[in-house]
Amino acid sequence: MRQKLLLLSAVFFGILAFVLTFHQIKLEKEKALGAARNVVLIRVTRDLSADDVLKESDLVPQRTKRFITNLSKDIPWSKKKSIVGRKLSMFVQKGAFLSWYDLEQASRGSSGLRSLVRTGYRAISISVDATSSVTGLIQPGDNVDIIGTFRFPGMKGDKSFDTLTLTILQRVNVLATGTNTGRMPSSITGAPVRARGYGTVTLELSPKEVEMIVFASQKGRLTLSLRNFEESQIEDKLQSVNFKYLEGNLDKYNQERKEKMKRRTKKYYNSGN
Repeated sequence: MRQKLLLLSAVFFGILAFVLTFHQIKLEKEKALGAARNVVLIRVTRDLSADDVLKESDLVPQRTKRFITNLSKDIPWSKKKSIVGRKLSMFVQKGAFLSWYDLEQASRGSSGLRSLVRTGYRAISISVDATSSVTGLIQPGDNVDIIGTFRFPGMKGDKSFDTLTLTILQRVNVLATGTNTGRMPSSITGAPVRARGYGTVTLELSPKEVEMIVFASQKGRLTLSLRNFEESQIEDKLQSVNFKYLEGNLDKYNQERKEKMKRRTKKYYNSGN
Protein backbone atom coordinates (compact mmCIF):
# COMPACT_ATOMS: atom_id res chain seq x y z
CA MET A 1 0.00 0.00 0.00
CA ARG A 2 2.83 2.34 0.88
CA GLN A 3 4.57 1.64 -2.41
CA LYS A 4 1.38 2.50 -4.29
CA LEU A 5 1.09 5.81 -2.44
CA LEU A 6 4.71 6.62 -3.22
CA LEU A 7 4.13 5.76 -6.89
CA LEU A 8 0.97 7.91 -7.04
CA SER A 9 2.80 10.75 -5.32
CA ALA A 10 5.63 10.53 -7.83
CA VAL A 11 3.18 10.57 -10.75
CA PHE A 12 1.27 13.50 -9.23
CA PHE A 13 4.39 15.61 -8.64
CA GLY A 14 5.68 14.67 -12.11
CA ILE A 15 2.48 15.92 -13.71
CA LEU A 16 2.54 19.04 -11.51
CA ALA A 17 6.14 19.77 -12.52
CA PHE A 18 5.22 19.34 -16.21
CA VAL A 19 2.23 21.70 -15.88
CA LEU A 20 4.27 24.34 -14.05
CA THR A 21 7.12 24.09 -16.57
CA PHE A 22 4.70 24.37 -19.51
CA HIS A 23 3.05 27.39 -17.88
CA GLN A 24 6.42 29.06 -17.26
CA ILE A 25 7.49 28.47 -20.89
CA LYS A 26 4.20 29.95 -22.09
CA LEU A 27 4.69 33.05 -19.90
CA GLU A 28 8.25 33.54 -21.13
CA LYS A 29 7.11 33.16 -24.74
CA GLU A 30 4.33 35.73 -24.28
CA LYS A 31 6.79 38.06 -22.56
CA ALA A 32 9.26 37.72 -25.43
CA LEU A 33 6.61 38.30 -28.09
CA GLY A 34 5.45 41.37 -26.22
CA ALA A 35 8.99 42.77 -26.46
CA ALA A 36 9.11 42.28 -30.23
CA ARG A 37 8.41 45.22 -32.54
CA ASN A 38 5.93 45.38 -35.38
CA VAL A 39 7.94 46.17 -38.51
CA VAL A 40 7.46 46.17 -42.28
CA LEU A 41 10.24 44.27 -44.05
CA ILE A 42 10.96 43.32 -47.67
CA ARG A 43 10.09 39.95 -49.22
CA VAL A 44 11.28 38.87 -52.67
CA THR A 45 8.69 37.83 -55.25
CA ARG A 46 10.86 35.32 -57.14
CA ASP A 47 14.02 33.26 -56.85
CA LEU A 48 17.03 35.53 -57.25
CA SER A 49 20.58 34.48 -58.04
CA ALA A 50 23.91 36.04 -57.13
CA ASP A 51 24.69 39.06 -59.37
CA ASP A 52 20.99 39.62 -60.13
CA VAL A 53 20.07 43.32 -60.04
CA LEU A 54 17.10 44.12 -57.80
CA LYS A 55 14.02 45.60 -59.48
CA GLU A 56 10.97 47.17 -57.85
CA SER A 57 8.83 44.26 -59.11
CA ASP A 58 11.06 41.85 -57.13
CA LEU A 59 10.11 43.43 -53.80
CA VAL A 60 6.91 43.49 -51.73
CA PRO A 61 6.24 44.72 -48.17
CA GLN A 62 5.47 42.27 -45.37
CA ARG A 63 4.39 43.11 -41.81
CA THR A 64 5.98 40.94 -39.15
CA LYS A 65 7.52 40.99 -35.66
CA ARG A 66 11.23 41.32 -34.95
CA PHE A 67 13.29 41.61 -31.79
CA ILE A 68 15.50 44.68 -31.53
CA THR A 69 18.62 42.48 -31.67
CA ASN A 70 17.58 41.10 -35.10
CA LEU A 71 16.68 44.42 -36.73
CA SER A 72 20.25 45.25 -37.77
CA LYS A 73 20.35 42.64 -40.55
CA ASP A 74 16.81 43.12 -41.90
CA ILE A 75 16.05 45.70 -44.60
CA PRO A 76 12.96 47.79 -43.74
CA TRP A 77 10.48 48.59 -46.51
CA SER A 78 11.27 52.29 -46.10
CA LYS A 79 14.74 51.58 -47.59
CA LYS A 80 13.32 50.01 -50.77
CA LYS A 81 14.34 52.84 -53.09
CA SER A 82 17.91 52.82 -51.82
CA ILE A 83 18.41 49.12 -52.73
CA VAL A 84 16.65 49.00 -56.12
CA GLY A 85 19.42 48.59 -58.69
CA ARG A 86 21.80 46.89 -56.20
CA LYS A 87 23.31 43.49 -57.00
CA LEU A 88 22.84 40.41 -54.86
CA SER A 89 25.82 38.59 -53.40
CA MET A 90 24.04 35.24 -52.98
CA PHE A 91 20.96 33.22 -53.94
CA VAL A 92 17.71 34.38 -52.29
CA GLN A 93 14.67 32.10 -52.40
CA LYS A 94 11.22 33.37 -53.38
CA GLY A 95 9.26 34.56 -50.33
CA ALA A 96 12.35 35.11 -48.16
CA PHE A 97 12.98 38.30 -46.25
CA LEU A 98 15.78 40.34 -47.79
CA SER A 99 18.72 41.21 -45.52
CA TRP A 100 21.66 43.57 -45.85
CA TYR A 101 23.97 40.55 -46.05
CA ASP A 102 22.26 39.45 -49.29
CA LEU A 103 23.46 42.59 -51.09
CA GLU A 104 26.76 42.97 -52.85
CA GLN A 105 28.85 45.63 -51.16
CA ALA A 106 29.30 48.75 -53.27
CA SER A 107 32.73 49.17 -54.84
CA ARG A 108 34.74 52.33 -54.31
CA GLY A 109 33.80 53.55 -57.79
CA SER A 110 30.07 53.40 -57.11
CA SER A 111 30.01 54.30 -53.43
CA GLY A 112 28.70 57.51 -51.96
CA LEU A 113 25.53 59.42 -52.59
CA ARG A 114 25.85 59.41 -56.39
CA SER A 115 25.08 55.68 -56.51
CA LEU A 116 21.68 56.36 -54.90
CA VAL A 117 20.57 59.01 -57.42
CA ARG A 118 18.47 57.59 -60.24
CA THR A 119 19.24 58.41 -63.86
CA GLY A 120 17.52 61.64 -64.90
CA TYR A 121 17.39 63.00 -61.36
CA ARG A 122 19.61 65.20 -59.20
CA ALA A 123 20.42 65.37 -55.50
CA ILE A 124 19.92 68.70 -53.75
CA SER A 125 20.11 69.62 -50.07
CA ILE A 126 17.88 72.12 -48.29
CA SER A 127 18.27 73.56 -44.82
CA VAL A 128 15.84 72.32 -42.15
CA ASP A 129 15.23 72.76 -38.46
CA ALA A 130 13.24 70.74 -35.92
CA THR A 131 9.93 72.16 -37.14
CA SER A 132 10.47 71.88 -40.88
CA SER A 133 11.83 68.30 -40.60
CA VAL A 134 8.97 66.86 -38.46
CA THR A 135 11.08 67.15 -35.28
CA GLY A 136 14.00 65.48 -37.04
CA LEU A 137 12.04 62.25 -37.56
CA ILE A 138 12.36 62.22 -41.36
CA GLN A 139 14.73 59.44 -42.47
CA PRO A 140 16.46 58.41 -45.71
CA GLY A 141 14.02 56.53 -47.93
CA ASP A 142 10.97 58.49 -46.72
CA ASN A 143 8.63 60.32 -49.08
CA VAL A 144 7.73 63.92 -48.29
CA ASP A 145 5.76 66.85 -49.65
CA ILE A 146 7.48 70.24 -49.89
CA ILE A 147 5.43 73.19 -48.64
CA GLY A 148 6.58 76.77 -49.16
CA THR A 149 5.62 79.94 -47.27
CA PHE A 150 6.35 83.29 -48.94
CA ARG A 151 5.74 87.01 -48.41
CA PHE A 152 5.02 89.20 -51.43
CA PRO A 153 3.32 92.53 -52.24
CA GLY A 154 -0.48 92.45 -52.32
CA MET A 155 -2.06 91.37 -55.61
CA LYS A 156 -4.16 94.56 -55.84
CA GLY A 157 -1.15 96.79 -56.34
CA ASP A 158 -0.80 98.11 -52.80
CA LYS A 159 2.52 98.04 -50.99
CA SER A 160 1.39 95.90 -48.07
CA PHE A 161 2.84 92.40 -47.87
CA ASP A 162 0.75 89.25 -47.81
CA THR A 163 1.83 85.77 -46.67
CA LEU A 164 1.03 82.75 -48.85
CA THR A 165 1.51 79.03 -48.13
CA LEU A 166 1.19 76.33 -50.79
CA THR A 167 2.39 72.82 -51.63
CA ILE A 168 5.18 73.01 -54.20
CA LEU A 169 6.01 69.33 -54.83
CA GLN A 170 4.50 66.04 -53.67
CA ARG A 171 5.97 62.57 -53.02
CA VAL A 172 9.63 63.56 -53.09
CA ASN A 173 12.20 60.89 -52.20
CA VAL A 174 14.58 61.65 -49.31
CA LEU A 175 18.11 60.46 -50.13
CA ALA A 176 19.85 61.56 -46.94
CA THR A 177 19.43 63.44 -43.68
CA GLY A 178 22.65 65.25 -42.88
CA THR A 179 25.34 62.75 -43.91
CA ASN A 180 23.18 59.70 -43.18
CA THR A 181 22.14 57.90 -46.38
CA GLY A 182 20.52 54.99 -44.54
CA ARG A 183 22.98 52.43 -45.85
CA MET A 184 24.18 49.49 -43.83
CA PRO A 185 27.16 50.40 -41.65
CA SER A 186 30.55 48.94 -42.57
CA SER A 187 31.07 47.25 -39.20
CA ILE A 188 31.18 43.47 -39.17
CA THR A 189 28.51 43.26 -36.50
CA GLY A 190 26.04 45.20 -38.66
CA ALA A 191 24.98 47.26 -35.67
CA PRO A 192 22.77 50.17 -36.76
CA VAL A 193 24.31 53.63 -36.65
CA ARG A 194 22.69 55.76 -33.97
CA ALA A 195 20.68 58.59 -35.50
CA ARG A 196 22.10 62.07 -35.02
CA GLY A 197 20.61 65.49 -35.37
CA TYR A 198 20.85 67.08 -38.79
CA GLY A 199 20.45 70.52 -40.34
CA THR A 200 19.96 69.51 -43.99
CA VAL A 201 17.84 67.04 -45.94
CA THR A 202 18.95 65.81 -49.38
CA LEU A 203 16.13 65.31 -51.90
CA GLU A 204 15.95 63.55 -55.28
CA LEU A 205 14.49 65.93 -57.89
CA SER A 206 14.38 66.42 -61.64
CA PRO A 207 16.60 69.23 -63.03
CA LYS A 208 13.57 71.52 -63.49
CA GLU A 209 12.39 70.82 -59.96
CA VAL A 210 15.87 71.64 -58.65
CA GLU A 211 15.67 75.12 -60.19
CA MET A 212 12.27 75.73 -58.64
CA ILE A 213 13.28 74.53 -55.16
CA VAL A 214 16.51 76.56 -55.18
CA PHE A 215 14.54 79.70 -56.05
CA ALA A 216 11.82 78.92 -53.49
CA SER A 217 14.40 78.32 -50.73
CA GLN A 218 15.89 81.76 -51.39
CA LYS A 219 12.54 83.56 -51.35
CA GLY A 220 10.72 81.87 -48.48
CA ARG A 221 10.61 79.09 -45.92
CA LEU A 222 10.33 75.42 -46.93
CA THR A 223 8.67 72.82 -44.70
CA LEU A 224 8.60 69.05 -45.24
CA SER A 225 5.44 67.03 -44.65
CA LEU A 226 6.01 63.29 -44.04
CA ARG A 227 3.92 60.73 -45.96
CA ASN A 228 2.90 57.19 -45.05
CA PHE A 229 5.31 54.76 -46.74
CA GLU A 230 2.43 53.07 -48.61
CA GLU A 231 0.83 56.27 -49.95
CA SER A 232 1.71 57.22 -53.53
CA GLN A 233 -1.32 59.38 -54.41
CA ILE A 234 -0.76 62.87 -55.80
CA GLU A 235 -3.45 65.32 -54.66
CA ASP A 236 -4.85 67.42 -57.50
CA LYS A 237 -7.09 69.84 -55.62
CA LEU A 238 -4.82 71.83 -53.33
CA GLN A 239 -5.19 75.48 -52.32
CA SER A 240 -2.92 78.44 -51.77
CA VAL A 241 -3.54 79.66 -48.22
CA ASN A 242 -3.32 83.27 -47.07
CA PHE A 243 -4.98 84.93 -44.10
CA LYS A 244 -8.16 85.79 -46.00
CA TYR A 245 -8.54 82.22 -47.31
CA LEU A 246 -7.90 80.75 -43.86
CA GLU A 247 -10.43 83.05 -42.21
CA GLY A 248 -13.09 82.20 -44.79
CA ASN A 249 -12.60 78.43 -44.67
CA LEU A 250 -12.10 77.59 -40.99
CA ASP A 251 -15.70 76.44 -40.57
CA LYS A 252 -15.45 74.23 -43.67
CA TYR A 253 -12.21 72.62 -42.44
CA ASN A 254 -13.67 71.82 -39.04
CA GLN A 255 -16.85 70.41 -40.59
CA GLU A 256 -14.76 68.15 -42.85
CA ARG A 257 -12.82 66.88 -39.84
CA LYS A 258 -16.07 66.25 -37.98
CA GLU A 259 -17.44 64.16 -40.87
CA LYS A 260 -14.17 62.18 -41.13
CA MET A 261 -14.27 61.41 -37.41
CA LYS A 262 -17.87 60.18 -37.73
CA ARG A 263 -16.94 57.87 -40.62
CA ARG A 264 -13.88 56.60 -38.77
CA THR A 265 -15.88 55.88 -35.60
CA LYS A 266 -18.61 54.13 -37.61
CA LYS A 267 -16.04 52.01 -39.42
CA TYR A 268 -14.39 51.09 -36.11
CA TYR A 269 -17.61 49.83 -34.53
CA ASN A 270 -18.73 48.05 -37.70
CA SER A 271 -15.46 46.12 -37.72
CA GLY A 272 -16.48 44.49 -34.43
CA ASN A 273 -13.70 46.00 -32.27
